[in-house]
Amino acid sequence: MPATIAQERPDSPDATALITELDAQLDVLYPSQSRHGYPVDKLIAQGVAFFVLREDGVPVACGGVQIYAGRYGEVKRMYVRDAFRGRGYAKRVLEHLEEYTLSQGVDLLRLETGIHQTAAISLYEGAGFSSIPPFGEYEEDPLSRFYEKVLR
Repeated sequence: MPATIAQERPDSPDATALITELDAQLDVLYPSQSRHGYPVDKLIAQGVAFFVLREDGVPVACGGVQIYAGRYGEVKRMYVRDAFRGRGYAKRVLEHLEEYTLSQGVDLLRLETGIHQTAAISLYEGAGFSSIPPFGEYEEDPLSRFYEKVLR
C-alpha cells in the first residue's frame, strides 16, 4: 500500500501521538519561550487544516497550515517520525500543504522553524523557501528562522 495523506482533526489519536513526539524532541532543543508550535487545542481553535501521512496504514508524518485572512498560509506542526526519515515524506507533506494553500486561493506560504532543525531548513530551502524577517506575531529570536515561498 502506498503512502497516503489525509486531512484529520489534530486531536485524533494518531495526530496527537505525532504532535506529542515532535514536542518531546523540541523540548530538549529549545527553551519554552523559543517554542512557537500550537498545542492541539489551539490547532483546532485556530482552524488549522491538519494532515497525517500514513505508510501501510501507520501514521508516520504530519503537518498543518493556517490561512491568515487570505493573505498567506503558515506551516504548522510539520513532523516525520525518526524511523521514517529519508523516504521523501517531509517533501510530500510540504507539497501537500502548498497544494492545500493554493486551493484556498492563497499563493504565499510562510513558516517558522528552529535553528537546530537542520534537515527541515534544508528541506525548506531546497523547496524554494526564502529567508525573511519575523512575520505576524513573531519577534526576533536567535533560535528561530523564518521563511516564505510564493506558490505561483
